[in-house]
Amino acid sequence: VQLQAYGGGLVQPGGSLRLSCAASGLNFRIYTMYWYRQAPGEERELVASITQEHDTNYLDSVKGRFTISRDNIKRTLYLQISSLEPEDTAIYFCNVLYRGIRFWGRGTLVTVSS
Repeated sequence: VQLQAYGGGLVQPGGSLRLSCAASGLNFRIYTMYWYRQAPGEERELVASITQEHDTNYLDSVKGRFTISRDNIKRTLYLQISSLEPEDTAIYFCNVLYRGIRFWGRGTLVTVSS
């Protein structure tokens, strides 16, 4: 299983980005997929998840600002992040629990700063 997140960058407060995560080595469509993030000096936290049925869940602090989605044909997971705040600065990781093992992709850095 390989996961590769990309799309991060430097953005001003109030700005938007779309993060993507390309997945390979698994039957992507049947797995719940996750976005996590880790801010400097902080624990990694779950930001959003999306099931096989496209049911979604979000961290309270990002509800209404972040949208998780998936394209099963492209085997790609997305996270649309909007109304960004400095507190959203973090490395964002995609993740899947595959056969009892949690796989982490290489993260993508989002920096929110004026």
